[in-house]
Amino acid sequence: MRQVIRIAIAATAALALTACSTPTTPAAPAASGSSAPASSAPAANVKVGLAFDVGGRGDQSFNDSAIVGLEKAKAEFGVETKEAAATAGEAESAREERLNQLVDAGFDNVVAVGFAYATAVGKVAKENPDVKFAIVDDASEASTGANIMNLTFAANQGSFLVGAAAALKTKSDHIGFVGGVETDLIKAFGAGYSAGAKAVKPDIKIDTKYLTQPPDFSGFNSVDKGKAAAEGMYQNGVDIVFQAAGGSGGGVFTAAKAAKKWAIGVDSDQAKTAAPAVQSVIITSMIKRVDTGVYTFIKSIHDGTFKAGNTVFDLKVDGVGYSTTGGMMDDIKDKLEAYKADIISGKISVPEK
Repeated sequence: MRQVIRIAIAATAALALTACSTPTTPAAPAASGSSAPASSAPAANVKVGLAFDVGGRGDQSFNDSAIVGLEKAKAEFGVETKEAAATAGEAESAREERLNQLVDAGFDNVVAVGFAYATAVGKVAKENPDVKFAIVDDASEASTGANIMNLTFAANQGSFLVGAAAALKTKSDHIGFVGGVETDLIKAFGAGYSAGAKAVKPDIKIDTKYLTQPPDFSGFNSVDKGKAAAEGMYQNGVDIVFQAAGGSGGGVFTAAKAAKKWAIGVDSDQAKTAAPAVQSVIITSMIKRVDTGVYTFIKSIHDGTFKAGNTVFDLKVDGVGYSTTGGMMDDIKDKLEAYKADIISGKISVPEK
């Protein structure tokens, strides 16, 4: 009966999944921390399915960064790709079904974008041992297995640098942080940001707001909530807000524009990817190279070097960092680079909580 159902799903999967668009080619630094079992022979006619997190293609941040990596691999290796969209407030079963649809459509390499897929990836990977999976932002017990590559990022390190930048640029000595959902992952952004700011100015004031609590992940896709949170901060004297809120970040930028204040982007260089009307308020972005992670997974399939386990992208491998678009970092770049060197050397240990 399960096979009949799976065949029926496969028949409709082509309608439910959308094809990738024009390739781009970002830099692809090496990753650190790979571990675990078996590698496989180089694969011809590689097929890769990508399951989006909430916000999907067009979020100008997290999901779009994953797409850059997918399209780079598509351009270089000629892989066949499919995408599957998520919906806000969906149940765990919906994430499992999305992964199964990709598998049943013949995509035997699957990327799950976001920690919300942890349980679904663990379950579906166990049921499909011949399919290779990658999950972005999770290496918990739930999402580990012999056919799973975990792609994680030292977001706290990159956030330390933009926190230092905020403290060096603030005029009010009062800055803010807006997190999409109050999870350990997003709290690590906030912890790094706070540590970086206090390394520059120990007495700086930092306002913090999380838009939703798990299991409500709508905080990653609510422009209105992001805007309201940032408006409150700017009205309270904050002059720079760092957002780690996915698609909700667009609301933070809108509020910054209206208040004639500043904002800091996340994941992608949002002074380039955000709506043109708000790009000018983004003084820097905390870069998280999700594109590199996705590309690394697909390249390992193509080359036959896939290894399960956690691969960590940190400052040492340029897996995280900060952007300089717009020139607002030019006068403080030497100081930021000094902090970066101290983190890499171990002189500075950046907290995750």
